Amino acid sequence: MTFTMFSTPWCGYCHRLKSQLDREGIEFSIVDIEQEPDAAFTVEQANGGNQTVPTLLFSDGSTLTNPSVGQVKEKLAALS
Repeated sequence: MTFTMFSTPWCGYCHRLKSQLDREGIEFSIVDIEQEPDAAFTVEQANGGNQTVPTLLFSDGSTLTNPSVGQVKEKLAALS
């Protein structure tokens, strides 16, 4: 996996981004922060104490919060 998407089942932005990434053939893993307390803490650290989703965590330790599919593709290109 190239990155992890932290999300919740009720997040419309998460569903939209997941659909866009799936259409682009971009592989990633998903973690539900409501089921994983450690994941919620990771999201809070990336977002000034807020549980803002979707938050993406990349292999280099960097994050993007509620990015566009274009921003994700740019980030992945920079990492490769």
